[in-house]
Amino acid sequence: MDFSNFLNLFKEGKVGAKSHMKNLIEMAMVDGHFDDTEFDLLKQISKRHRISEKQLKEIQGNMEGVHFEAPKDEKLKFEQLYDLVHMMVVDQYIDKEEIKLCGIFAKKFGYKDKNVDELVSAVAENIKNGQTLIDTKTRVNWLLN
Repeated sequence: MDFSNFLNLFKEGKVGAKSHMKNLIEMAMVDGHFDDTEFDLLKQISKRHRISEKQLKEIQGNMEGVHFEAPKDEKLKFEQLYDLVHMMVVDQYIDKEEIKLCGIFAKKFGYKDKNVDELVSAVAENIKNGQTLIDTKTRVNWLLN
């Protein structure tokens, strides 16, 4: 792989990460408030994706400038869904609009419409019970196909 291809991969990953951060911010705000626990989770996830707090604020200040990008592989798809559901449950208040938005994202990621509600619910329960991403994926794998 030459250097320009490597840079394009890095750029595409950064675009996908920014899209993911935008999705998480939308999830945090859909219930009408964006509290400290949600912002702390957002910062934690952004570090994993090498997005600085300054970049987070730029994304939040220019939401329309960040375009949705669906994750391309199965691992990223589930990871992003897990993060979105985690954002939904982190404040221990689940609004029906948050559930609806999680379902919309799951469908945009390519999960089957017939499984989406059960998938979101199962991921939420696993997170509430302290299950990791890997444990949760193992437990809900039958809903992913």
